[in-house]
Amino acid sequence: MDILDFDGLRSAPVASDPFTHILLPKFVKREALGAVVAALPSMRGRGSFPIAALKLGEAARGLVSGLEGPEFRAIVAEKFGLALDGAPVMTTLRGNSGEKDGQIHTDSSAKRVTILLYLNPSAKEAWARQEGCLRLLRNGTDLEDYAVEVPPTDGTLLVFPNGPTTFHGHKQFVGQRYVIQMNYMTTSAKAKAEMRRHHLSAFVKRLTRAA
Repeated sequence: MDILDFDGLRSAPVASDPFTHILLPKFVKREALGAVVAALPSMRGRGSFPIAALKLGEAARGLVSGLEGPEFRAIVAEKFGLALDGAPVMTTLRGNSGEKDGQIHTDSSAKRVTILLYLNPSAKEAWARQEGCLRLLRNGTDLEDYAVEVPPTDGTLLVFPNGPTTFHGHKQFVGQRYVIQMNYMTTSAKAKAEMRRHHLSAFVKRLTRAA
């Protein structure tokens, strides 16, 4: 199945306000979106789950394979002028948002680039109320001082290199909110520790499922 719109990503503009990023609606092709969503696992708990710990259907596995593959990496590297050859990849899936999620933050310095892919239906009143819609912020204190708001819907893709001022967050939303997060990691000791925790988490969750 042809799932991801790589041509659209190649032609997408790189924005600079409030920090360097690419925002691309419908990166998951319309004809594939339904099959991808249907192939996601049912998720009860909060938190991000390592992809390796989850049972994905065929279309969702194809999507993850495309994200983790060389074509996507090469496009991102070219768009942002980064050398990403050999950069480790960490991929997780979050299926639910809770009361404490969405607080203003920057991502770990061990994460060179953050990729967020949203897989929720657009017909939800909460999104119209701006709940759970990620905001790219001009500072680290005011959720209302934002340059861009990202509805978490219909295969929308957000990509940004991390930095000390890449503040983001969202208004509280409690409920189902699917997002795949992938990071190109540094090769620092901190990144290696995060990767080890990631793999350990995947192992523990596999054991839990088998019990």
